[in-house]
Amino acid sequence: MPLHPQNNRSDVKPRIAPLLPPYEPPIADVLTKLMGGDREPLKLFRTVARNPVLLGLLADSGRLVFRKSSLPALHRELIIQRATARCGAEYEWGVHAAIFGEQVGLTGDRLRATVSGDHASTCWSPEEAMLIEFVDALHERAAIDDDLWQRMSRHWSEAQMLELAMLAGLYHAISFVINVAGVAREDYAPAFPQQRST
Repeated sequence: MPLHPQNNRSDVKPRIAPLLPPYEPPIADVLTKLMGGDREPLKLFRTVARNPVLLGLLADSGRLVFRKSSLPALHRELIIQRATARCGAEYEWGVHAAIFGEQVGLTGDRLRATVSGDHASTCWSPEEAMLIEFVDALHERAAIDDDLWQRMSRHWSEAQMLELAMLAGLYHAISFVINVAGVAREDYAPAFPQQRST
């Protein structure tokens, strides 16, 4: 059974088309802030812009995740990559793989293991393995057991544990939006690696 649902919609017309320029001034301002400049806004952002209130909320959550995070970038990206892979949100997984993967060391077998591995994959350090286990537990049961809490508490503060949970939940929500709207992959973003048959 595949780890994630096969939601590759890169060759399918989206259910909700992304906005095209010119954008109304308030939306243009938020898109510029989200992109950090004059780059073409992501399809996800242009899709969420169909609901300007949600676009503002997404921008606010992005500031929390990327500007005020107390987590190391690698730990943050592991949570995001695993959560989006478990949800079958190839779009978001691919964007993060392309933009952040090399910066944080999630390439090759390590990147593939975010999709088709588990916490016992040999590519993970003990801390990284706990993060994969954490996301999987939340995805499957919406909770973690006391044993995992105790083990993680030796490495992350209470404030960081709350942030890890919020991050996993945020990227579940983003994955749901992507999968419902049918956001097509960005041209530069990789697809999920092929699942090996056993």
